[in-house]
Formats: sequence, C-alpha cells, structure tokens
Amino acid sequence: MAAANEPVAVLGIGAMGRGMAASALRAGIPVIVWDRTARATSDLAERGAQVAATPADAAHRASIVVTMVTDADAVISIAGDQGMLAALAPDAIWAQMSTIGVAGIDRVAALASAQRPDVMLLDAPVSGSREPAERGQLTIFASGPGRARSRVTPLFDALGQRTVWVGETGAGTRLKLVNNTWLAFANEAVAASVALAHRLGLPTSTVVDALGGAPLVSPWQVAKLRRIAEGDFSAQFGLSLALKDVRLALQAAGDGRLDVLACLADEWQRGVDRGLGDQDLTVITQVIDRQ
Repeated sequence: MAAANEPVAVLGIGAMGRGMAASALRAGIPVIVWDRTARATSDLAERGAQVAATPADAAHRASIVVTMVTDADAVISIAGDQGMLAALAPDAIWAQMSTIGVAGIDRVAALASAQRPDVMLLDAPVSGSREPAERGQLTIFASGPGRARSRVTPLFDALGQRTVWVGETGAGTRLKLVNNTWLAFANEAVAASVALAHRLGLPTSTVVDALGGAPLVSPWQVAKLRRIAEGDFSAQFGLSLALKDVRLALQAAGDGRLDVLACLADEWQRGVDRGLGDQDLTVITQVIDRQ
C-alpha cells in the first residue's frame, strides 16, 4: 500500500484531534475516528471519516494510529484496557501525539515494548492550538524509529507546517516541554505587562499600539494582546490545559529547579480555582489584575 494512502485512525476527537482529523481528510488520507463521546465524531463523518465503535475497532482498520487525548492515563487506557495496541497489525505505526510528559511517554514506551515490539512507536507531540490544528499548521516534535518517517510524512505534512525530528522515542516529548515552558513565559510577559499597564492607568490598546511592532514581541504575543484588548478570552489554548503542561515541565525538571516556573504555576492555579480554567490562558491577565 502506498504511504500516502495508508489509513489513519485518530483516537480522541477533542479540539485538537478534530482539527487534525479534518486536516488529514482534506489531504485525501483515509481517516477513521473514535472518541468516547460518540457525538464528537458526527461532523467528521459528514466529511468522509469512518467512525469506529471502539479504539480496537479503529486500530484494526488502520495502518497508522494517532492518540490525541488529555493525559498519560487516558493514553494507557486506550492502548491497553480498550484494546488498541492488541488490535494493531504487525509493523503498524502508533503515533502518540498527546502531551503527556517524560514519565508518561516512558510508561507508553514500556507498554508498547512489552506487548507489541512489532509495532513502531513514534513520540510526536504537537505545538499549536485549535485553529492551527484545523488549518494543518501545527509544529510536530517527532522522535522514534527512522524507518517510520517516510510512512508518516504524508500525514505529518497534512497536520503541520513543520516537523522537527529529534532522535529516539522520548526526545519529542522532552522538546515539547521546552516549547511549553517558552510559551508559558511568553504568555506571562503579555499578561503581567498588560496588568501593570492597567495598574498605571494605561489601556490595553495603548500597549498594543506601542509594542505591536516591537522586535521583542512575537506575532503570537501580538495576537494575544489584541484578543485581550477586545476582551476575548475564548479558549484557543485553555488555561487548565496550559497549567497541566507547565506542571509536566516542573515534574521533568525535578523539585526546586525552576522556581520561577513554579511561581507561575501557582498563579495559574489560582485562575483555575476561580473557575477560569476553560478560558484562554491569557485570562491570567484578569487574575493578576485582581490581586
């Protein structure tokens, strides 16, 4: 079977999984989808995706399986308890693309090695939010067996604007944690600066005008500044998920090694405790404002 025509199963149709499945369909890749909530797959079925009743059913139909769920426990449950790993054909590819941390990918790798050494595991978490996923503009931090690369290239090209290959399984997750730490501080720079401006009597629009073209401000930060100025905190990347990723980075670094990031996590936790976790991570501006 030609690589471009290998069927792909996407397990986990949340905001990211839905966009990734849609991008694969748009590229002409046969797609099978599964989610624990059946209605989550209905719009993809209308676009031509096959809908599987279980993870095992999806894996049985696919040559490449993508897991895109919340955490390592969910990945392990799908792969083991729900039969995905056992249902894969020999020489199938499992692309684990969720952000699950170093301990999480180590658990996944151990499970795959023990139960299905004949399956190729790729550790390939993504950087990007819902809109880049829908547009096929994610960045993929891929790691794993080199012989799998040519087979997943059509899929990764459909999902992302850039794939960075970084070595053996587990390296992709490690690079994703570095990426997430950078993102956390980039967001904190926006939120803290806007909150300080408010404290000093300056409107957000003035900050946008002054810093929007400055060399220190990235296009991502400019877009976030504009959304804050418009009072738009609808989730592109929810605060609770961003906090989960920060805690994974802290866990990987070890206790007491990134004190500033730990303080940031405590601040973000206050936002989640106030019921803001489902809003965009820029809502932390409001948390700082209220302190």
